[in-house]
Amino acid sequence: MNNKPPIHTKFYYGWVIVFVAALSVFFSGPGQTYSNSIFIDYYIEDFGFSRSTVSGLYSAATLVAGITLFTVGRMVDRFGQRVMMIGVGTGLALALFWNSAITAPVMMFVGFFLIRLLGQGSMTLVPNTLVPQWFIKKRGRALSVMAVGTFASSALFPPLNAWLIESFGWRSAWVILGVSILVLFIPVTVWLVRNQPKDVGALPDGTPHKKPGEEEISGEISEVSWTLKQAMQTRTFWFILFCVMVPALVNTAVTFHVVSIMDMKGLGVGIAATILTVMAVVGFPTTFLTGYLADRFSIHYILAITFFGHILSLVLLFFTSSTLLAFSFAVVWGAVNGFERIALNIVWPNYFGRTHLGSIKGLAQTVMVIGSALGPLPFGIFYDLFGGYQEAILAILIFPVTAVILALLSPKPDPLEYGVTGEE
Repeated sequence: MNNKPPIHTKFYYGWVIVFVAALSVFFSGPGQTYSNSIFIDYYIEDFGFSRSTVSGLYSAATLVAGITLFTVGRMVDRFGQRVMMIGVGTGLALALFWNSAITAPVMMFVGFFLIRLLGQGSMTLVPNTLVPQWFIKKRGRALSVMAVGTFASSALFPPLNAWLIESFGWRSAWVILGVSILVLFIPVTVWLVRNQPKDVGALPDGTPHKKPGEEEISGEISEVSWTLKQAMQTRTFWFILFCVMVPALVNTAVTFHVVSIMDMKGLGVGIAATILTVMAVVGFPTTFLTGYLADRFSIHYILAITFFGHILSLVLLFFTSSTLLAFSFAVVWGAVNGFERIALNIVWPNYFGRTHLGSIKGLAQTVMVIGSALGPLPFGIFYDLFGGYQEAILAILIFPVTAVILALLSPKPDPLEYGVTGEE
């Protein structure tokens, strides 16, 4: 068996894996709401569908995709990240080709389902299970670097899609995006990705191998691996699972309605767009700070800080009545997003190990996608009932408040207490 890396680097090969993982979350873009939302108005114009019809198809497809995503996690454990990353990437490209040919609501539902399952779900799930295989002590920093792909994707795809549609039409835009995945992402994945450090003769974090006769190097560490069934026996698992759902629900609800919220507060569309831009700008460097903190402090404290930030951001949003308060909300919201991108991904491998991470993270990703599908609904209901969003903002505060409490009650579980002894 060849246990040499495909390319020789003077640094630890795990950082090459991080680069490909960042590329994967970048190319999840065509399945993300910030990207494919650019196509919605063109669907409405060309097909004559109502906005509620398209929105309903999108929400339903996202919900079904979230439920299905759990099986992808199990497949990651069975087939490995390399095979799954190649398969998912190829599948996403084909899904984009499908979207270029839609002519009816059923085809639109299938197209939405495929890009949500393969793009939003799987293209982020697989790299988030791959990077933790290569890093233990430096896991927070590695995930921070991977997050660069997320911010680059959210910044690039909306204007890129708008330009492609204006220049070539929305059908050709989908085709071009699909071809770009096949040409740019798939070959790099086939060439460079390996599932674990041992596949290239290395140890996690680039720890040197001990020489014959030497004592074990103090930096060489291992993790206890839990199966999904074992993890589900702990109180911590269910508390953290709730915590994972909260940002997806709250962020999607606020993002989906932010233009309308700002309009109701008399601040207009321009302020809403500025909020989204500031959020991304602040969130990007915050991920590096979070990665640094996550490598040094217990992750349940980082989670508690994250949800306290959610509370603060919602309070600011409630009281926003000026450009200054709107800007303050955007800064806090961006910082919170930077925290959660690392904390919610690192908690699973840190608590439950790497061997069954696909199944565990797959269930968490399923809950997250379902939360994002359901998030906008309460705001819409409250708007119809009260003619505004203030009551909805107050009501949704219950989720981050509960998450703060549950995070503080969720230190890393003791494997011996649950009879878990398997080491990686």
